[in-house]
Amino acid sequence: MGREENEIAVGLDIGTTKIVAMVGRYNEYGKMEVMGVGKSKSLGVHRGVVNNITQTIQSIQQAVQEAESVSGIKIDKVTVGIAGQHIRSLQHSDYITRTNADAVINEEDIDMLCNQVHKLVMLPGEEILHVLPQEYKVDGQAEIKEPVGMYGGRLEANFHVVVGQVTSIRNIGRCVKSSGLELSDVTLEPLASANAVLSQEEKEAGVALIDIGGGTTDLAIFKDGIIRHTAVIPFGGNVITEDIKEGCSIIEKQAELLKIKFGSAWPGENKDNEIVSIPGLRGREPKEITLKNLSKIIHARVVEIIEQVFLEIKNYGHESPKKKLIAGIVLTGGGSQLNHLKQLVEYITGMDTRIGYPNEHLAGNSDPETTSPMYATAVGLVMDSLVHNQKQKKQEMNEAVVEKEVTQEVGSTDSGENIHDDKEEPPVMNAKPRRNILEKWTEKFKEFLDNAE
Repeated sequence: MGREENEIAVGLDIGTTKIVAMVGRYNEYGKMEVMGVGKSKSLGVHRGVVNNITQTIQSIQQAVQEAESVSGIKIDKVTVGIAGQHIRSLQHSDYITRTNADAVINEEDIDMLCNQVHKLVMLPGEEILHVLPQEYKVDGQAEIKEPVGMYGGRLEANFHVVVGQVTSIRNIGRCVKSSGLELSDVTLEPLASANAVLSQEEKEAGVALIDIGGGTTDLAIFKDGIIRHTAVIPFGGNVITEDIKEGCSIIEKQAELLKIKFGSAWPGENKDNEIVSIPGLRGREPKEITLKNLSKIIHARVVEIIEQVFLEIKNYGHESPKKKLIAGIVLTGGGSQLNHLKQLVEYITGMDTRIGYPNEHLAGNSDPETTSPMYATAVGLVMDSLVHNQKQKKQEMNEAVVEKEVTQEVGSTDSGENIHDDKEEPPVMNAKPRRNILEKWTEKFKEFLDNAE
């Protein structure tokens, strides 16, 4: 499997209701082809945070085994998504003064700037997950998207910094490792879902992606093609089920079925006389529930979730003309399949809304099940992993080329050797693989896990 090692990627979405392992690769048209999906009920996760290591390990193994048997591929490395109520994001700007203003700005300067942000002092027990540069400024000239290749003495940038709790992240790493897998990358779940569901045009125009999962609702806001705001709200589909369970005095399984089969977010839809009969527990009378009451319960909770998310969108400042979200809202995740949810969201926010299916980058012949909004995060994680693998491949090729050139250099002993040296310098510099912050962080994290064993 040597050659294919880089071509196949596995995403592991550790959710509150389900754990999904998805195996994918690029087809000849550069679209993503899903080769196998395994899912299992997630038992040890609450609101996106692991609270029972043993159960989570069992669920991961079950999902991975299923994905292996469907795809016929042995899974060893996975890219994992991170969510949970401990995730927060902040805006930060930083600058560096370059020692040599006569040389053009290169990747290393940008790395230096990003590394500097990493030294930000966080609250105890928090760690920086992602440092995402937004716009750069070179010598006070603002709104520069790509400063590489420009001249300038002072390089500054605005950053979107995503912060999470160290222990929660370590616990996820621990579960993956104990399941006999290697952690190749960690990605923020709203970013993964956004990659799977949004088109480039939407990201340019301005869009808010709302991923309603079982335990959390994730938000990612894009404008001018750049991520502007992320948030994780600690409510999801499960609280709706809980409310139905309490309100109708039925067991969870029945409440979940009621929600999926008959639930609606809009109470005006149902007639007064529509009734569902639910079998009672052993020897008890069946219960009769009116659909109007059911949708009232659901409506109350959904409104609460949407208003929390809308508050975050307001915090981002979507009302100012420059920050206007022209493409409106995209809903995804299992919770987005609730009837009439789109209408309710449009009613509360006054923004255009659509349901997001993760088919933006999937091959045309994909199984309808994989293009369900439930799998948005998993598809996004596989995509991230594929992109990551491609970058690595390029770097390895670059390194190989440079090594070859360097050995040739050493072999040549003509008098113009110094001139050659000058010429050959740039590739050597580029060859130093530009690892993004997250990769460096993942490596440190792996080391930590190895030591903790």
